[in-house]
Amino acid sequence: MLGGGTLVAVNVYASATEGSSDQQTGQTAQVLSAPTVYCPDVGSRLTSVPDAARADVDDELAQLDQQIAAAYQQLKEQAAAIQQDPGAADGTILAPLKEKRSQSLQRIADAIGRAGDRPQGLDDLAACTLRSSDQGSGGQSASPQDSGAPSQGASASASAGTGSGGQGGNGPVAADYADITGVQPNAATPAERSGGSTGTFSSSCGVNANGLFNSDNVIVAPGVSNGAHHFHDYIGNQSNNAFASDDDLAKADTSCADRGDKSTYYWPVLRLQNGKQERDADKPGGGTEGNAGQIVTAKQVTLTFEGNPTSKVTEMPRLLRIITGDAKSFVNGPANANASWSCTGFEDRQLKDKYPLCPKGSDVVRTFRFQSCWDGRNIDSANHRTHVAFEAADGSCPAGFEAIPQLVQRIVYAVDAPSLADGGRTVPLFAVDSFPEQLHKPVTDHGDFINVFDEDLMRKMVDCINSGRTCGAGAGEQPPSQSAEPDPSESATPQDPPSDTASPVTEPSDTAAPADPPAETGSADPSEPATGPSEPATEPTATKNGSDSSGGTGLPHVYTSASPKKSSGTGGVISKPTDRPETQAPADAQSPAGAAPAGQETPPGTAPQTEPQAVQGDLAETGAHLWPAVFGGLLLAAGFVLLWRTRWRSS
Repeated sequence: MLGGGTLVAVNVYASATEGSSDQQTGQTAQVLSAPTVYCPDVGSRLTSVPDAARADVDDELAQLDQQIAAAYQQLKEQAAAIQQDPGAADGTILAPLKEKRSQSLQRIADAIGRAGDRPQGLDDLAACTLRSSDQGSGGQSASPQDSGAPSQGASASASAGTGSGGQGGNGPVAADYADITGVQPNAATPAERSGGSTGTFSSSCGVNANGLFNSDNVIVAPGVSNGAHHFHDYIGNQSNNAFASDDDLAKADTSCADRGDKSTYYWPVLRLQNGKQERDADKPGGGTEGNAGQIVTAKQVTLTFEGNPTSKVTEMPRLLRIITGDAKSFVNGPANANASWSCTGFEDRQLKDKYPLCPKGSDVVRTFRFQSCWDGRNIDSANHRTHVAFEAADGSCPAGFEAIPQLVQRIVYAVDAPSLADGGRTVPLFAVDSFPEQLHKPVTDHGDFINVFDEDLMRKMVDCINSGRTCGAGAGEQPPSQSAEPDPSESATPQDPPSDTASPVTEPSDTAAPADPPAETGSADPSEPATGPSEPATEPTATKNGSDSSGGTGLPHVYTSASPKKSSGTGGVISKPTDRPETQAPADAQSPAGAAPAGQETPPGTAPQTEPQAVQGDLAETGAHLWPAVFGGLLLAAGFVLLWRTRWRSS
């Protein structure tokens, strides 16, 4: 009786204490917002850099990113001390960072000055500050203060210290998600006018089932290993890394069904924050920079080139480079943010700064609508933006620009809505890779494209679009109508365990799109990059100044079939941050997750989502926690029976 009663008391007390501790941790996470390092983005301000200076400027811009990443790592390591004394960060993190940035900015000014007019005022961009999550996105569309316990793989102390959660300790958090059924329809398309180009051309390039990744960015940081500080999926061109020259891209293999399309299409990988360790877990750009978890292979990727509502389109110049979205939107503000998030069956509702919580039977969708107006002269620009522009609201191009085919990139993932109440322990959180200080915010999503179409195929594309036809190897893979809803027979609250269809990168994806061709020489370890048949594996890939910015082996972090080669640099006026293009969709009108907006009916075939996540405290979980108390209760009851029988016999 004594043993059973003690066991009951101890177990019940321990369970109560555990619940109190979890609640306290959640309250702490709500109070403490996630600190991050905010520095003015130098690259976007440099709108004119002489060709002779571009290589040196690109190197220094990459160094600035490396400095911020290192400062953010210091911030994480010193989170507890800074929480006690916020001013401590000034001397240990911000002052040294400002000094390093000043030196890099000086070298940028020197390089531009040697080739042209020396820019003035660059040193004004040296100082950085600490910002919390409610100050992100330039004060617009910022996430609320963080809430929720850390997901699997992140300690409670890390979450409490930074309020950032996530397997990598730097996000995402519950506030980064929104129930798609509570978002009002907001997608709009310019009306077609007489004289417009109504055709479409689609390319079919697979889903990167062969696992071609690296943390480089040949557009923004050519010649710099780990220039992106996060991993990209690549389809199309199979030789894209930081050291790929134009000639390398032209001679490369392609995953596209039409061999005339050797273009490169890439975007940040999507990961499940499920505690699993990918091959890049201890590599720059991966786990060492907060990009952790299981990489998810897309279920489908569609690449569609569309026309212009008001005019015919002209051919894209070969090797045209376009970046859409802004990888640093969380601290830069949303002016250049351009990725949209939605769910299949709900694509008339688009989110800019939230990941969608999709109902059962619906998949997560990322959509990028690239700039479709070209200045008629340049294939790139110093800030990688000013040579292209978005259409106006009526579909027209700015003065001096001409319409080109618009790339619409749609990526579908079979991932389940995460369980926000328990920080993703039941159903894992998902998020895109990001620069470490960007905290995996969805507003930082972005896409990159380099046109390596054969000239003949590009002419066919333009003729198809201008004549109003539907053409291309991927024409049969287009998404269904936006009004289509998920199968009602599969409708359920999105709180079930993850679907097996959320496949890791190591497994081929079962999609309608053709599988990517096998890599020429695959490598099982990212520390041993694959090389093409004519490339020596020992060729170094150091930065132009002779150092490896990743601090690693000096080899590019490529999993398959990319050939490390050096390339010539790509392309000072300082500009103010650009405003959001007029063609950007207005801020998303959305209701709190789980509540449909007033006057809006619940979409047919789906149950109202009042709780789009799993909740702790169900019967199975309670029984798992309290079984010692049940056993103790049985012992206690047996003791009473034994005592009663003993007394009865003695009487």
